[in-house]
Amino acid sequence: MKEVDARGLSCPEPLMLTAEAIKGTKEPVKILVTEPHQKMNVEKFAKEHGRKTTSSEIEDGYAVVIE
Repeated sequence: MKEVDARGLSCPEPLMLTAEAIKGTKEPVKILVTEPHQKMNVEKFAKEHGRKTTSSEIEDGYAVVIE
C-alpha cells in the first residue's frame, strides 16, 4: 500500500498529494494528515472520484485509507 505523509502541510497540498497518489491506480493508498478538515477534504475528494475511504485517528493526526 502506498503511503503519503501530508502531516504538517497547509491546504491545498494534502489534496494535491492525494490526487497524485490515486491517479491511475486502483490499489489502496494511505494518506496521513494533521487536521480534521484535511481528513474531511481527502474523504470528500476520494468519494467524488468513486473511491471508498476508511479513516482512523492516529497519534499525531489522521490516517485515511482510500480503497
